[in-house]
Amino acid sequence: MFYRGGFAWSESPAHQFNLHPILMVAGFITLSGFSILIYRLCRCMKHIYVKLIHMFFHAVAIPCVALGFLSVFDSHNALQKPSFYSLHSWLGFVTMGMFVLQFVIGFFSFLVMLCCENKTYSCRAAMVPVHASLGLANFWLAVATAVTGLIEKERETAKDETLSSENRLIEHYITSAIGITLVLIGIIVTFAVRRSNAPASAKVYVTERI
Repeated sequence: MFYRGGFAWSESPAHQFNLHPILMVAGFITLSGFSILIYRLCRCMKHIYVKLIHMFFHAVAIPCVALGFLSVFDSHNALQKPSFYSLHSWLGFVTMGMFVLQFVIGFFSFLVMLCCENKTYSCRAAMVPVHASLGLANFWLAVATAVTGLIEKERETAKDETLSSENRLIEHYITSAIGITLVLIGIIVTFAVRRSNAPASAKVYVTERI
């Protein structure tokens, strides 16, 4: 944000846009990534606590995503830029929709249904691989959306005459480094959540079967 003048809200639409990448990455990748890894990081805790922490991280991600969406939508309207025209915006729309769907289904399937734990066990067990696989797919959709957003912004930066050629070059390197980092995070999270280091005789929670 050093090259973009910081943050603002509606009083400065150009600076308001700067909130969009920060909040979206924080919500969809950082918080969601931690939420996915909770089942690997907190294996010694009671399973219900792990579920609650998992839901908490996703719940905290919701306001980040909502504010990130509002910031870019308001900024584009104020600057009279088109919305939902690029691959980045379409992927973002799909990612947000899947995220909300996953949260609602997960909340009702794995928390509300615990009120009748024995009667709903088979239903919850059947939902686990679907929920887990879609969650990981949604995480990768978020990574893809972020990378396409970086590419889109990179194209705009190349045409930005307010930046010096030196600053454009530096920002180009920073953008590329961020993109590579996001992909590496996706790979690490996927490897960590797919890898099971428990012995064959150990008890494995059904929610860990992906």
